[in-house]
Amino acid sequence: MGCCTGRCSLIFLCTVQLMVAFERQVFDFLGYQWAPILANFFHIIVVILGLFGTIQYRPRYIVVYAVWTALWVAWNVFLICFYLEVGGLSKESDLLTFNISAHHSWWSEHGPGCVRREMPPSGMRNAETHSYVSVMGCLLEYQYIEVLHSGFQILLSLLGFVYACYVVSSITEEEDSFDFIGGFDPFPLYHVNEKPSHLLLKPMYQST
Repeated sequence: MGCCTGRCSLIFLCTVQLMVAFERQVFDFLGYQWAPILANFFHIIVVILGLFGTIQYRPRYIVVYAVWTALWVAWNVFLICFYLEVGGLSKESDLLTFNISAHHSWWSEHGPGCVRREMPPSGMRNAETHSYVSVMGCLLEYQYIEVLHSGFQILLSLLGFVYACYVVSSITEEEDSFDFIGGFDPFPLYHVNEKPSHLLLKPMYQST
């Protein structure tokens, strides 16, 4: 019963993680955040692997998922530090885009209550001139939205790590107990077949 409860909880957590990861991937694509896009891609693959291992009783896959959740927590802690500009980090840098483009979080211009206005530079009417974008009236700054996303990811990952360790230990205990009662022991079958052959040979000695 305990293993079943742990497995059901882990399956539910993996399903929620997949939904949240897909949602985050969409917004990272809209903001051209290449580093988070790559991290989300690996996260989705490993969560699917952990979900498969949980359903099919494959503890090795669950261990891979548990190790990844620890790395995923570290990545989201870095994102929180990045957007809160901890330790000399700057949210205005192009670190998350690999310095390929100057794009930033999609929420920086489309957050709740934000009013986006484009103002072309004075005296520049060229079609290739980039407009200056002004964002005002945001109810919640975009860095705090990203921090909330990362915080929720950390919470799910910590729960997933705990349940993954519990499920792996439960599956291992069940396998050990099955081995102890002779579930994989071929010798009982050998002894059953050995006795009739001995009885068949006994009358032959008596007749001589």
